[in-house]
Amino acid sequence: MIKKIHDIRNNYNSTFFDFICGIITALFFSAFLYLEHFGITLKFINTLFGLLALALLLYIPKRAVLVAGFFIGLLWFYWIGYSFKYNGVGYMESIITILFAIIYTLFFGVLALTKSVAIRAFMLFILSFVEPFDFNWLQIELLFVDSYFGVYKYQLLLVLLALSLPNYIKNSYKYLPLLLLIFSININPATQKDAPLKIKLVATDITQDKKWKRESLLPTIELVFAEIEQAKKEDYDIVVFPESVFAFYMNKTPQVMNKLKESSNEIAIVAGSLLSEGDVHYNVTYMFNEGDLSVAKKLVLVPFGEYIPLPKFAQNFINEIFFGGASDFKTATEPTDFTIKGVKFRNAICYEATCDEIYEGDVSFVIAISNNAWFSPSIEPTLQKLLMRYYARKNGVTIYHSANYRGTGIIK
Repeated sequence: MIKKIHDIRNNYNSTFFDFICGIITALFFSAFLYLEHFGITLKFINTLFGLLALALLLYIPKRAVLVAGFFIGLLWFYWIGYSFKYNGVGYMESIITILFAIIYTLFFGVLALTKSVAIRAFMLFILSFVEPFDFNWLQIELLFVDSYFGVYKYQLLLVLLALSLPNYIKNSYKYLPLLLLIFSININPATQKDAPLKIKLVATDITQDKKWKRESLLPTIELVFAEIEQAKKEDYDIVVFPESVFAFYMNKTPQVMNKLKESSNEIAIVAGSLLSEGDVHYNVTYMFNEGDLSVAKKLVLVPFGEYIPLPKFAQNFINEIFFGGASDFKTATEPTDFTIKGVKFRNAICYEATCDEIYEGDVSFVIAISNNAWFSPSIEPTLQKLLMRYYARKNGVTIYHSANYRGTGIIK
């Protein structure tokens, strides 16, 4: 296959060929994400495009690999810089976008160090374990989350072997390794069940520029209690609100807390807010049930959003320049479980729902809350949903997700 690609390349301007080849690879690699964004889920297409994307990364010229990495970073993460305008540094938006494109140029660029298909396959498998700056939203197995293949590491390895081994067989058995794809098929997926409770997931649509303004607080509180009353009338067991639906430090507002405790005698209430303990701040979930309150602190923070994954001197500099001197949020030391009417739920706040740590131990159901308005309008909620679907399927878990902006729903 390498020889055929180079024969075609020699008949055209090699720079132009490499550029086009890289773009095509990035488009195949990203197709499932954009199809899902527009409500299209086609298993055959996702399977085919996923195979083509990986095959091209194994066989295309070195410069084409760099082009592919750049455009994959751009297509997947162009929205990362959107949140900076809410910190008063909107000029960073384009810089951050290009920075992420460069990061993934380097990420996939290791494949360009060699022409060997076998070594590239090995490197690509190793890359599936790598999380640049603790940011894990590019999972290579995600290409197959809505395909005929499974999402486990061994299935990715089998796919890479099936695509690379034919290059080393010269006789009539050349394509025999493609039979390995059969063993990558998702024949026995993990069992996912529904929680034996009636759960109302509230979707809100409050723009980020209004969310934290004083004049938005009262209308939001009124909206929350109206939803609670409606959920009671509809005989729900639990009502779930998005991350930071209460855009203030809940533990500093006893009137709101007491009213929620009172309402929880009829229905369990899960809602996101902030918690202040002295000089330490937490992004938390508050759970009100039968007049009692439980608090779940966030376990996994968002890199460069809630903490800076760099040495201390760099953390202080970046916090001062880009985040107004605000310090990082603090975290819990372990995941938090809520038990509601005898059913255990694992808590997850936004980014956490796409991290392995949340699914460790005995987990069947997850209540996840998010605020996706930071990145409106973009594909971010779609990518988040696909990642949660990936973790849900891999771990046999059902996720109940309530979000501000987009993404609310049951993920199985």
